[in-house]
Amino acid sequence: MNLINLERPGVLLILTGLSLAQIKELLKSPREDLEEILAAMAEDPRAGVRNLYQRWKRAENIKEAEHKRLAGMFLYEEDLWAKGHAAIAGVDEAGRGPLAGPVVAAAVILPGVIHLKDLNDSKKLTAAKRETLARQIKEAALAWAIGLSTVEEIYQENIHQAGLTAMRRAVLGLKDKPVFVLVDGFKISGLNLPQMPLVGGDGLSASIAAASILAKVERDRIMDSYDQLYPQYGFNRHKGYATPEHLSALKLYGPCPIHRAGFQPVKDMTEQADGGLFG
Repeated sequence: MNLINLERPGVLLILTGLSLAQIKELLKSPREDLEEILAAMAEDPRAGVRNLYQRWKRAENIKEAEHKRLAGMFLYEEDLWAKGHAAIAGVDEAGRGPLAGPVVAAAVILPGVIHLKDLNDSKKLTAAKRETLARQIKEAALAWAIGLSTVEEIYQENIHQAGLTAMRRAVLGLKDKPVFVLVDGFKISGLNLPQMPLVGGDGLSASIAAASILAKVERDRIMDSYDQLYPQYGFNRHKGYATPEHLSALKLYGPCPIHRAGFQPVKDMTEQADGGLFG
């Protein structure tokens, strides 16, 4: 028999006398004798209890790995904080690749090392998780701001420059001025602040990841609003990306005013249409 002290003075309970449901209840709250309980579960003659132990250990290992991953995403920020850079803005954009809609950027200043469950590159998250994290980021951040470049600016400047313009606008829109900028990909031109561009930064820096989530959520909302104006294209589903549904609608209806005239296949359709830039 496996005897363990379950913090009831003067009472020893026999683990093998507890049901699986009762043992599950023991694991729901912190306990000083947790290690004893787990050791007894590992040796319990019941397969159900041993399986519960294995599941619990796997879950704890996943939690530990996630904790380490999140801690690692603050390495760049911690290094800069240690060097005296108090307010660090993470910056990223969303919407470089779609055939329609603006490119949207966000800038975020986090208050320090904080735990935001599942914080990651926005592309690795579900829409529901992005929405949840966006609310948490806005509540926790010292400052955050959105910037965008319009379809016309994308046409005039090219998508790379338009993306940098959107990011610069996001940084300049912060209510608190940062002293250093961590940016995904490329240095932001025309910004008089020290910067560190990080390739793949939305998976390396918590501040950039937070910005990527705000940018993606905001752009998705914009595209949802455009779906109300141009429902035939399905913008609320594909957000302007070149999905089969979108390409089929483009072929059927031609481009609308939020399509990017410089992008293929919109460009060919625009040039073939009568009546100017958007046909």
